[in-house]
Amino acid sequence: MSVELSKEIWSELKRHINTTDRDDAAETFVSVLIDNDVSADEIRAVFKYDNDVKKALVHYLKDHDVDEDEDDENDDHYEDEEDEDY
Repeated sequence: MSVELSKEIWSELKRHINTTDRDDAAETFVSVLIDNDVSADEIRAVFKYDNDVKKALVHYLKDHDVDEDEDDENDDHYEDEEDEDY
């Protein structure tokens, strides 16, 4: 699923989520995006006008001690391993 489609889905769904529950929903949403290999930079770019998602992303990165530069380095490492298999 593309990040753009995720944005459209989130925009529609969040209207049906109580404002008191929106923080938790946004955190779950961000977690699902990251679990599906969407980078923090992509999320930040696509959701730049959505404060709920931006706060959730900051919270996710802080809770999981993810340094975005470190995350990018890990992606490069896995890509190198994949190249070696072929």
